[in-house]
Amino acid sequence: MERGKLLRMREEILNGPIEKTLLKLAYPLIVNNLVQVLYNITDTFWLGKLGREALAAPGTSWPIIGTLMALGMGFATAGFALVGQYIGAGNYERANRSAGALYSLMLLFSTATAIISLAILPYALRFMKVTPNVYPYAKAYAQVVFAGVPLSFSFMAFSALMRASGDTKTPVKISMLTVGMNIVLDPIFIFVLGLGVEGAAIATVLSNGTGAIIGAKILTSGKAGLHLTRETMKPDFGFYRKIFHVGLPSAVGQSADSFGFVVLTRIIYGYGDVVYAAYTITTRLVNFITSIARGVSMAMGTMIAQNVGAENYGRAKKIAERAMVINFLIASFAIVVIGLFRVPVFRVFLDDPAVIAQSEYVLKYFLISVPFFNGIFVVVTRTFSSAGHTKKSMFLSMLRLWGLRIPLSYAFGYVGAITVLGLTIPLAKLFGFTSKGVFFGMGMSNFLAALVALAWFMRGTWMRRIIEDESKK
Repeated sequence: MERGKLLRMREEILNGPIEKTLLKLAYPLIVNNLVQVLYNITDTFWLGKLGREALAAPGTSWPIIGTLMALGMGFATAGFALVGQYIGAGNYERANRSAGALYSLMLLFSTATAIISLAILPYALRFMKVTPNVYPYAKAYAQVVFAGVPLSFSFMAFSALMRASGDTKTPVKISMLTVGMNIVLDPIFIFVLGLGVEGAAIATVLSNGTGAIIGAKILTSGKAGLHLTRETMKPDFGFYRKIFHVGLPSAVGQSADSFGFVVLTRIIYGYGDVVYAAYTITTRLVNFITSIARGVSMAMGTMIAQNVGAENYGRAKKIAERAMVINFLIASFAIVVIGLFRVPVFRVFLDDPAVIAQSEYVLKYFLISVPFFNGIFVVVTRTFSSAGHTKKSMFLSMLRLWGLRIPLSYAFGYVGAITVLGLTIPLAKLFGFTSKGVFFGMGMSNFLAALVALAWFMRGTWMRRIIEDESKK
């Protein structure tokens, strides 16, 4: 996106019709999310042919992968907020400088992350109580993915910078190319070359590497609204400090969130491979149908960042409120569809009566809470992070997972009774020490976290930009 197009997009984001602009930014992201989830479902389909253990391997290892990659996502969030607000304020020189600082920082940071990831992998899998049948598959998958972390971080930075400038199409085109590569390479590496689960991971890394190289070429070519040069990418500890200041809370929050899923995986695995397989397939299906809601949230983030940068706080609030309504309705529709077609769809992936029976509990006790999570919680946390108030989004994320989901899931799944203010509550009588209790606790965490997020959003303390001092220099 050239500078002239960047200026036109900025004008539309700041002054154009909210719904029209939101849709214009969202539809490429929606398509991208659908394609990404289609790949995940395809990956699940092929691995399901190898058996329950192979199917569970990516889902088992991704909480570990996500814990460390979330650090990079946190800094990408900071770069997104800074670049978006500088563009909104009309300060393009500092937008380019922030973009270069983010990109160089991500390259350095990702190398260290890859090394740490490989070192802690065996200990993390044991902590999660991964069953002996799944352990070798999960370890093989994660080792390959960890080796490709620098490539993933590079493309992550590219996507964040393009979205901050209002260009949601370019990263989506590249992402669709890489997903297409992945879909083609998956069966080749898994079956033709006989590499199994490890082959699926190799296909992922090769595809991500292609996207990273193309993204780097675009940013350094001068053909995008943002232009990275040797000068802008030189280590600049002043900008690094700014990115760390804004990004560290988000990085910590997202890493804690991802590590929380490591703990949650341990809790779910307490009921065996069958329960975890049902959970894995169900969440993949939800992700597919709610991809529209996530695309809307990401597009909203671009509009929030630039409007906050231009100090259009009232408009930013309206944008977030309308995104909440849209996403709540979309997620509600998703749950209805899954409820109607749950059994035949599950049989496509894994025709296992035990897994299909467990999927009913996931739907009944957990998935009904997804509209509150996608419609309210996700929109509020993205609003906070896009405005640069990453401590708020960090607190909400940690509250949902560590303050609510993990304690409630464990309590309803494993604890016989608790005493509150002298009153004994017999939890075991509700679900009888079954997986129902775990999923009920997960659902309750979404309801309660959404209420807290909505109340905080309405206070309006997030309506303050983070570039105030620098924009006056």
